[in-house]
Amino acid sequence: MTIREEIEQQEERYLSPYASKSRESRGRDVPEEECDIRPVYQRDRDRILHSNSFRRLKDKTQVFLAPEGDHYRTRLTHTLEVSQNARTIAKALRLNEDLTEAIALGHDIGHTPFGHAGERALNRVCPEGFEHNVQSVRIVEVLEKRGAGLNLTWEVRDGILNHKTKGMPSTLEGRIVRFSDKIAYIHHDMDDAIRGRILCEEDIPADLRDILGDTTTKRFDCFTHDIIRNSADKDDICMSDEIADAMARLRQFMFDRVYTNPKVKSEEKKAERLVEFLYDYFLKHFDELPEEYQVLSGEGKASRERAVCDYVSSMSDRYAIGVFNDLFLPNSWREM
Repeated sequence: MTIREEIEQQEERYLSPYASKSRESRGRDVPEEECDIRPVYQRDRDRILHSNSFRRLKDKTQVFLAPEGDHYRTRLTHTLEVSQNARTIAKALRLNEDLTEAIALGHDIGHTPFGHAGERALNRVCPEGFEHNVQSVRIVEVLEKRGAGLNLTWEVRDGILNHKTKGMPSTLEGRIVRFSDKIAYIHHDMDDAIRGRILCEEDIPADLRDILGDTTTKRFDCFTHDIIRNSADKDDICMSDEIADAMARLRQFMFDRVYTNPKVKSEEKKAERLVEFLYDYFLKHFDELPEEYQVLSGEGKASRERAVCDYVSSMSDRYAIGVFNDLFLPNSWREM
C-alpha cells in the first residue's frame, strides 16, 4: 500500500461524512497517474503554490495603491490570510484541509494589477468582459506552464470559480473559502484603514462593536467561531442570522467608508487609465505581445482581445508601470 492510499484511508475514517474525500474526486480533464505520496488535492495545492501566477500576487494591490509602509496587505498576503482562516474552519469541521487550501491559494491568481481598479478597466474595454474569478480558472486550465495549464481537479476549479458572493461552490470546502475571503478582507482592510488613518475604531457603529467585538481581532474570531458552531454536523456552511446580518452591515460600512473613499481611491482612475492604455496598445500592436500569448490566438484558444487581456491581467503593479514607462515615456523623462 502506498502512502497516498494510507492517507486516503485515514480520510475515510476521520473526516466528516460531508467532507470531500480525495479518492471520490471527479478528477482532472486530462487523466494522470496517481502520486504515490500525495492525494489529488494536495497535489493541486502544490501546483498552485509553485506557479508563476501565485508568485506574482506579491506585487499586486489589495486595496491601497502603493502605500507608504511595509505592513499593508498585498494580494498575496490576503490570499495567505484567506487560506489560514479557511484551514482553521475546515479542520474544526473535519473537512478536507488540502482541498480547502488549494481553493484558497488559487482563488485570486487571476487578479489584475492594481486590484479591482484593473479589473474594472479590463471589463470595460474588453468586449468579452473580464472577471478575476473566471480568469483564475482560465489560468489554471490554459495559461500556466506556457499553455499546458495545471490540470487541477474539478473540485478545486469549481471552488475557485464560485468564491465570489454571487457564486456557490459545490463542496463545503469551497463554501468555507467563500466565507473566509469575506472575513479576511473585512478584517485586514479595516486594519489597514486604521493604520492609514482612514478610520479609527470609534467610527465603527456601536451596535456592531457590541455584537462582533471592539477590535479587528475579536471580530475575526467572532466570525470564525460562529461559522464553526453553526456548521458543525451539517451539510452546509453557514452563520447565525444575527452574525450574518452584522457581517453584511460591517461590509457595507467598509464600502461606504473605505472602498469608495476618495482619499483611498484618488489614484485609482490613473491606474485604470494605465491598464486601458496597455490593453489598447497591445491590441493595436499584437505582434509585440510575448509569443506565448500570441500563440493562444493562433491556436484558437483565445481571440486577440482575450489574449491581450491574458497578458495585461497577468502583470504585477510594478511590471505594468515599467511596461507603460517603456512604451510611452522618453528615456530622458524616465531618468528624471
